[in-house]
Amino acid sequence: MKLTTITNVSVDGVMQGLGGPDEDRGDGFERGGWALPLFDDEAETFLGQVYQRADAFLFGRRTYEIFAGYWGAIADPANPIAAALNTRPKYVASTTLTDPQWADTTVLSGDVAAAIGELKAKPAGELQVHGSGALVRWLLDNHLVDELILLTYPVVVGQGTRLFPATGPDTALELVDSQSTSKGVTIHVYRPTGRPQYASATAD
Repeated sequence: MKLTTITNVSVDGVMQGLGGPDEDRGDGFERGGWALPLFDDEAETFLGQVYQRADAFLFGRRTYEIFAGYWGAIADPANPIAAALNTRPKYVASTTLTDPQWADTTVLSGDVAAAIGELKAKPAGELQVHGSGALVRWLLDNHLVDELILLTYPVVVGQGTRLFPATGPDTALELVDSQSTSKGVTIHVYRPTGRPQYASATAD
């Protein structure tokens, strides 16, 4: 299966608490809900199509619990996101989650890299990672990501957990597709291509 990560971020890279004021107040975060005023029909349609093409989902524990509490309670089969999440296999990379309540959930607590490698080795399909910033960073560090989708919202949040840390491994990206919505959400699809090239110093 192709492993695709899908992340909603602000212009300054914040991914924490995008959906509501109380979604994630970790580390004193007080600016939750920053994405909703900018989430228009075009962004909703795009994400609905992305969820519908998923064959399975992979989460970190925090995102899994947020999604289970919200999407797991929506039984409307006409909702493309809820329908996909509630009817397809879900995997959680966690050493502390022992009794998941969301149906069709498997906890990956041993050799996570090997377990994900087995999923990726399946001949077809797409394994999607939504949110789960720490997991996304780990997947990139371990060269397990085939495609990244970034939805960047035209807002500077100014605090909160960012997708990428101030220092970390470097990765070159190839732009596969891009579009923007009427409210200024830019959607970029990237493919990792190894380490970046850096210009060497040249004499005048």
